[in-house]
Order: sequence, then structure tokens, then C-alpha cells
Amino acid sequence: MTLTKTVWATAVAAALAVTSLSAHADKKDLVQKVLTLQQGGLDELSRNVAEQPARQLAGSVRQIMAQAVPEDKREATAKQIDVEIKKYVESATPLFKASATKLAPTTVGPMLEEKFSEDELKQLISILESPALKKYQTLMPEATQGLLEKVVADAKPQVTPKLQALEAAVRKILDTATGGRLSGGGAPAPAAAPAPAPAPAAKPAAKK
Repeated sequence: MTLTKTVWATAVAAALAVTSLSAHADKKDLVQKVLTLQQGGLDELSRNVAEQPARQLAGSVRQIMAQAVPEDKREATAKQIDVEIKKYVESATPLFKASATKLAPTTVGPMLEEKFSEDELKQLISILESPALKKYQTLMPEATQGLLEKVVADAKPQVTPKLQALEAAVRKILDTATGGRLSGGGAPAPAAAPAPAPAPAAKPAAKK
């Protein structure tokens, strides 16, 4: 090969490399836009995960109130517990949302980048009824499930103390309402709320 041909070959290879890098960057931008458009769905899932242990705790509390709290104190006691549960949900939900936002690009993003072409990503962004959207909906339950498992593990160290504080506050309210029967062993204690578990994945809503 002559020097001229070598120079041209090198130039072409360099141009192709730049084009490939540019296309890769463009695809990453499209994936990020898809994730941004789905932020509302991630936020909803995060709130569901945060609320799940609170709902389970509330179910245990209702049983205890029916058995141990005098009828004339139940309404006031329920209102106090509702306040504590609301405080927990409002403090825990942002933690799960932050985890979902942080982990989605490295959990859902690679799947989208691998499984979808640039054209398909553009179709997803437009949120139209298309084969690409159906393909996306098929993949998202698996992708979202994996994301939620990581979100729970990531946020659990921060959320667990809040759950423990909620349980302690609820126990104190119930103990007062029962005249100390809980602390004296006269009534069963509320079941410990389990660690948040991933909620079922939701399908992305199509834009009208």
C-alpha cells in the first residue's frame, strides 16, 4: 500500500470511529430521554414501595385496636396513628424516589440501549402505538423489577430506622390508649413491619 493510500485509509478509519462514537452518544441521549419521560412512573412505583410496610403495619394495628383499645378511644387513637404513618410515608418516599432516579440509568438504561435501535427509541419518546412501544412494555416489567430490588437494597439502611421509629410511636400511642396493657403484656404487640418489597411493575402510560 502506498503512503497516500495509507493516509486515506487512516483518515477514513478515524472518520468512522468519530461517527460511531457520535452515534453511541446520541443513543445514550435518547435512552436518557426515555427514562426522563418515565420519571412519573418511577415516582409512583417508589411511593408504592414506601407505603407497603406502612399498610401492613396499619392492618396489624387495626386488629389490636379492636381487641385492646376501648371503643371510646379508638377514633382518637386511629387519628394519632394515621399522623405517624403519614410522617413515615412522606419521609421515606423521597428516599426511594432518589434511589430510583439514581439507579434507573444503570439498571433500565443498558437494557434499552442494548435492545432498542435509535429509531425505536425515537418512537418510544413520541409515546405512540407502535411495535416499539409493545416491545418496550414487554421488557419493562423485568427491567423495573430488577430496578426495584436494587432500590430497596439501596434505600433500606436509611428507611429501616424510620420504620422502627414509626413502630415505636405507634406502640406508644396504643400503650397509652390501652392503659399500659401493651407494656404490661396484656395485648399483642403490632407485628413488625417487614422490609419494603418490590411492587409489581406498571406499564408506561401512552401519551394522549
